[in-house]
Amino acid sequence: MSLTDLPQPRLGPYPEHPRYRTERVPPHTPLRPVWACRACGQPWPCAEARLLLKAEFDGRYPTLSIYLAGLLYEAMHDLYHLNPHDGPSPRDLFDRFVGWGPFRRPGVSR
Repeated sequence: MSLTDLPQPRLGPYPEHPRYRTERVPPHTPLRPVWACRACGQPWPCAEARLLLKAEFDGRYPTLSIYLAGLLYEAMHDLYHLNPHDGPSPRDLFDRFVGWGPFRRPGVSR
């Protein structure tokens, strides 16, 4: 499969965070439409991107949540168009994009 065969990303939220960049190292932003990290190749958000996002959005966790939810929507669209039969489950994508955040409260124990 060549890159020209991949679906083109839509005009949803642009993944511009985390903004930490150096001239020698690529940023830990997603490579669309496969949603892999540009720097390390892990599924985005990778561990480094999560740390950078937490630092960048420190004290503004609702904003981070909204940003990640928008990217979750875009990732679902891209990934299901790439592989509609064996794509990740909605729960897995939620845990990958939104469920890791510091703003999540633990469930109530009984």
